[in-house]
Amino acid sequence: MSADAPLKPQWFQILLALAGGPLHGTAIMEEVLERTDGEMKLWPATLYGSLRDLESEGWILEAPAPADAPTEGGRRKFYALAPEGRAALAAETRRLAGWVQVARERAVLDEAGPA
Repeated sequence: MSADAPLKPQWFQILLALAGGPLHGTAIMEEVLERTDGEMKLWPATLYGSLRDLESEGWILEAPAPADAPTEGGRRKFYALAPEGRAALAAETRRLAGWVQVARERAVLDEAGPA
């Protein structure tokens, strides 16, 4: 997949979560759920399938676990954003920002509508 192609919504949210620094799967899931006010729940099959796909694309990579990483339930795999993933995230953000700009120009959120 090209870094300029529109991203799947779950890929965008995962890359956005990792833009803040390395996270393990459960932390990614929790951040996305919180940031989207519960509108996007990454079920385990979706989350780990997406992580696998993003890793195959070279957009994320395994990162060393921080020294203070929780160890309950075994060792957690941490993921970090690769430069190619940051480029894909930036391209998608520009695409979405363009749509938001059009909506602003058309006063979509104004009760009065366009001037």
